[in-house]
Amino acid sequence: MAEVESRIEKRAAGATKLTEVDITEKTLPFTMWMKKQGYRESTITTRTRIIKSLLRKGANLYDPESVKEVVAEQKTWNENTKFNVVNTYSCFLLMCGGTWTPPRYKETRHLPFIPTELEIDQLIAGCGKKTAAFLQLLKETAIRAGEAQNLEWRDIDTVRYTINVKPEKNSAPRIFNVTTKLIGMLMALPRTDEKVFGNSTVRSRRATFCYTRKRVAEKLQNPRILQIHFHTFRHWKATTLYHKTKDLVYVKNFLGHKNVNNTMLYIQLATTIFKDVSDQYISRVAVNAKGARALIEIGFEKVDEFDGKHIYRKRIDPTP
Repeated sequence: MAEVESRIEKRAAGATKLTEVDITEKTLPFTMWMKKQGYRESTITTRTRIIKSLLRKGANLYDPESVKEVVAEQKTWNENTKFNVVNTYSCFLLMCGGTWTPPRYKETRHLPFIPTELEIDQLIAGCGKKTAAFLQLLKETAIRAGEAQNLEWRDIDTVRYTINVKPEKNSAPRIFNVTTKLIGMLMALPRTDEKVFGNSTVRSRRATFCYTRKRVAEKLQNPRILQIHFHTFRHWKATTLYHKTKDLVYVKNFLGHKNVNNTMLYIQLATTIFKDVSDQYISRVAVNAKGARALIEIGFEKVDEFDGKHIYRKRIDPTP
């Protein structure tokens, strides 16, 4: 017990001497090592931030018992947060050639919040031009925020109304048919860089989004809007797609998942959320690109092709 108290006292004393410059210098080797090992940029950013947090809280990174104590003492960290911190520190020890017996925190998965389409559209309408275009892109394609941030002008085909997406997180490359509305929103943005949304980071874009989201929620007196995050658009689109198509493989390919098990979540979500929605449809046939675009813009989705003609359908809303 005395040994533990002594370690805590030393840790607390050492923590007061660390400046932000010291913390950055101590984490830089870990950041550079992850880059050399080919970790994704988002992973590098998150894990660097976690190691900095441990240092600020007085952990001695070269003493696993010290790290365990710091993690155990954090009353505001839930099980998932502690699980991620432990995984990050294991990665840090891998760089150092060290080992430890990690504490037994378990990751708990929760079903994501799925807003209504009206709530999504209200949020988009309340944002500035660039953020609105960013969110509309997420809504129509279900791509990740990092993929959207990396979108380049050359990835947009204004003739065919398609967008080519460079994958992240080991996803498959995808190409999406999008609406004229989205193309118009994107083309209205200033061209100051090769990237459509400039060189800002997802983190800074998220900060702007959170500020606007709070303002829209207060204006509409709808606290549910505060539960909408960038990844919520992906969950909403996937759930909606499965409800409309009942085709798990189609949704898997749309999301770019490599493993269908990652897509299974949306079966349960769609079954629960849309349990009272009609499964009746009306259909239309498009014989050219102009007709197809017109149908897409009023909510029809392509379901088949026959003799060179494209068959579209739209769900019939239930009678109130």
